[in-house]
Amino acid sequence: MRKSSLRRTCAALAAVTSLALAATACGGTTKEDVKSEGGSAASAGKADPNAELKKGLTVGFLPKQVNNPYFTTADKGGEKAVKELGSSYKEVGPSSATDTSGQVSYVNTLTQQQVDAMAVSAQDPGALCTALKQAMKNGIKVVTYDSDTTPDCRNAFVSQASAEDLGRTEVQLLAKQIGYKGEIAILSAAQTATNQNTWIEFMKDELKKPEYKNMKLVKTAYGNDDAQQSFQQTQGLLQEYPNLKGIISPTTVGIKAAAQYLSGSKYKGKVKLTGLGTPNDMRKYVKNGTVEAFELWNPAKLGELAARTAIALASGQITGKEGETFKAGSMGEYTIGKDGVINLGKPTVFDAKNIDQFNF
Repeated sequence: MRKSSLRRTCAALAAVTSLALAATACGGTTKEDVKSEGGSAASAGKADPNAELKKGLTVGFLPKQVNNPYFTTADKGGEKAVKELGSSYKEVGPSSATDTSGQVSYVNTLTQQQVDAMAVSAQDPGALCTALKQAMKNGIKVVTYDSDTTPDCRNAFVSQASAEDLGRTEVQLLAKQIGYKGEIAILSAAQTATNQNTWIEFMKDELKKPEYKNMKLVKTAYGNDDAQQSFQQTQGLLQEYPNLKGIISPTTVGIKAAAQYLSGSKYKGKVKLTGLGTPNDMRKYVKNGTVEAFELWNPAKLGELAARTAIALASGQITGKEGETFKAGSMGEYTIGKDGVINLGKPTVFDAKNIDQFNF
């Protein structure tokens, strides 16, 4: 029986019996997957931590941008985990980091293809919510990773690290480099990027502390996770603020573009740069003295955890409720926090002493 026909049968049964009985009667699908009626983590039913992980599932990954090196690394981590767990992986997504309508279209496509779960990095949480809710109503488990939506639009969010930790530590890193004194700027991705905006709010809050009284945030610029735009925005910041002492770029594309500009300019070594970058992108800029230190999590591990979370949800081990725990293979055991958030772990600081120990 096709899934569409099965769901119509389930709907009819639900009309004449209780929802619980209908869910039990229609639990088996062509992929032997027990589907919920969707909804937020709070309405996803009861978890069975002893349930076996199901095989033969289909998990779709939808990054912000398919040709972005960061998401390529993250999604390869997800693909590896999905295949190791005996399920099928597919990746779809826009080629531009600002193509919000494209992301909505891809969510709809994955829903129509009746995947069992999808992992989505949201460009614009408001724009995606309706489509993601429809996916959940069709029994698809929705995990966000890297950039979240609101909790009612997904089952769980796999966060790179604590948003507060990331925001505050980036300010702390830059402050040490500029001696806690001078004008600073932020080079972000898109203005609608949930993760960027959350980190920036914590940066601003950190700057309110007494130790930063001689530091001033003069501007937040947006490079839209585009290398050329980010390069130009860096140039523009230095032209507009000739006394600028430091830049924080909490985006892998932005920090690399900013480092590229600084390394070939008179500002090399004078204007400090930190933020979130990959060791492979930033290695030469650390070694040539353009960048002292920056931080990041391992994006491959982020993708892996998103995949393992998606399969745990589709297998019924977890529902996304606070306090639930599950084993993520060799990554260890994770506990779901408030609003269905799962933190990958603490960020790693990279500098000249340790950068050659990493390859991603």
